[in-house]
Amino acid sequence: MMNRGDLVTRKSYGEDVVFEIIDINRQNAFLSGVEYRLVADSPIMDLNKVIDYRSTKDYMRSHTKVQQTQRLIERYRRVQQETNLHILGGQDKEEELKSYFEVPGKVLHLDGDSRYLTKSLDLYNKLRVPVEGHYFREKDMPEQLYDLLPTVKPDILVITGHDSMIKNRRNRDDYSLDSYKNSRNFAKAVKIAREYEKNKDTLMIVAGACQSHFEALLQAGANFASSPQRILIHALDPVQIASKISYTSIKDTVNMSDVISYTISGIKGIGGIESRGSYRIGLPNIKNSENNH
Repeated sequence: MMNRGDLVTRKSYGEDVVFEIIDINRQNAFLSGVEYRLVADSPIMDLNKVIDYRSTKDYMRSHTKVQQTQRLIERYRRVQQETNLHILGGQDKEEELKSYFEVPGKVLHLDGDSRYLTKSLDLYNKLRVPVEGHYFREKDMPEQLYDLLPTVKPDILVITGHDSMIKNRRNRDDYSLDSYKNSRNFAKAVKIAREYEKNKDTLMIVAGACQSHFEALLQAGANFASSPQRILIHALDPVQIASKISYTSIKDTVNMSDVISYTISGIKGIGGIESRGSYRIGLPNIKNSENNH
């Protein structure tokens, strides 16, 4: 017997994605991807219950990649510290590390799924990225940005949630926004953000979800967007991109092949344009100076 909250896979799709049942009736279940930004419905008879989620490919791939990202960012931060010491000309590493403070780029994250937002905020916190997150339905995001952008003043804006190519539409045009569930809403939100800040190095925008209209989002003004090959993207891919931008120096451009390699979906799922980082250092470390008096 299937119940709300159960983890399941779909037999007819080769059990390729793990879902959570978010609603159910006598014949059909309504599903949301655990790792991928995908919503679906399915006949109950087509579902298999997942007994051990940690043994699934979805979990192992996601868990491994998130851990890898954490290690890469920590390693990158150590290299940054060495660079900062060189810039400051310090001889005593321990003392010089205390002499400056870090200002990683601040993220404003809008998500059309509250569960994915919670997961995203947890990863930002693990990666020590300053973030403010909000859940809004995708159609409400453009209007909400009018108030949020001047209030939050982010360095990086993430606009994501749910999207998909609309099935069973006659003469579907993959390059028309009418063929997508939410790409038009995402594009409107990006345009509003670009009206607020036209400089793409002052406000970096990461936009899109599963199967989103990649070209339209870039044309609207995004720095990075999904999905070049119209594939499913992992729920945390936008977080991986934003976190790397947050800890890349403003003196450097983000290495695009490097940052995309941080994602689970890869180049088929995420693409973008050359952009500067948003990480800064400052002098003196006021907190440390106060402790010395």
